[in-house]
Amino acid sequence: MTERKPIRKAVFPVAGLGTRFLPATKAIPKELLPIVDRPLIQYAVDEAREAGIEQMIFVTGRGKTAIVEHFDVAYELETTMEERGKDLSVLDSSRFTPGDIITVRQQVPLGLGHAIWCARAIVGDEPFAILLPDEMMVGDSGGKGGCMKQMVQAYNEVGGNLISVLEVPHDEVSSYGVIDPGEASGNLTKVKGLVEKPPVDEAPSNKIVSGRYILQPEVMRVLETQGKGAGGEIQLTDAMARMIGNQPFNAVTFEGRRFDCGSKLGFVEATLALALEREDMGAQVREMTERLLAY
Repeated sequence: MTERKPIRKAVFPVAGLGTRFLPATKAIPKELLPIVDRPLIQYAVDEAREAGIEQMIFVTGRGKTAIVEHFDVAYELETTMEERGKDLSVLDSSRFTPGDIITVRQQVPLGLGHAIWCARAIVGDEPFAILLPDEMMVGDSGGKGGCMKQMVQAYNEVGGNLISVLEVPHDEVSSYGVIDPGEASGNLTKVKGLVEKPPVDEAPSNKIVSGRYILQPEVMRVLETQGKGAGGEIQLTDAMARMIGNQPFNAVTFEGRRFDCGSKLGFVEATLALALEREDMGAQVREMTERLLAY
C-alpha cells in the first residue's frame, strides 16, 4: 500500500448565523446548543478525534468566540468543582493540548467554499478533513466507529478525495446534493460527478452528500478562483466538481445514522434518539415519551 500523508487536520465551518434557531441563537452560537448534555460541536470534534485527527481548525464569525471558550481550560469552574469534590472527568472531552485548536475568521458570509478557503494557510500542503457540525453522524454499533473514522480508513486504502454519502429514498433526492456514481466496491463508490438538488426523475443516484469530506490541498487553489454559484455564494460542491477527473474521487457510504441538526425537527430527533440510548436515562426517557404520546 502506497504511503500517504496522514489526515492530521480538520476544518469546522462554524461562522453561520443560525437564524433557524432564533431567538435561542441571538446570543449563543447554534453549535453550542446541547444535544442532551453536550454541545453539537462537541460531537463533531469527538468524531474527528476518534479518527486520529490532531488539529482542529474553526472557521468562525462574529459572536462565535464562545465556541473557542468551550474548548479552553475554565480555571474558576474547575477550582470550584475541585473544592466541592466533584468529578472533573466530565470536562475531559473539552480539553485540548495547547496549539491543537486554531481559529480563523470568515469576515464576510460568502458560502461554504469561501469558509474552507479561509483556512488555506493553516491547512498548507496537507490533505485535510471537513466536518459540518450541523450534520450529526452517529456510528453504528458494529465497531466500525464514526463517519470520519470510516472515511480515514478508506483514505488509507485509496487516497485522493473522499466524501461521505448516505442512501435515501429516491423521492427525497431533490432536497440534497447527490453523486453521479461510477464503479462500486464494498462501501466505496467512484464519483463521476456531483449534482445539487436534482429533480427526482433526473437524479443520477439516491446517494446524498452528507457533510463529511477528506480533500487534497489542491482544492484551495481551485477555490481561489471559484466564482459564485448557487445562492450567490462560493460553493464547495462546485470546486469539488472541478477536481473530479483530475484526482481520484470516491464516496464512502456511511454505516450509521445522520441527523440534520440544522433544522429544528432534526435537532429534536437527535436529542430524543441519543437520550433513549443513554444508560443513565434511556428507560426514563422512553417512559416519558410514551406518557406524552398517550395524552
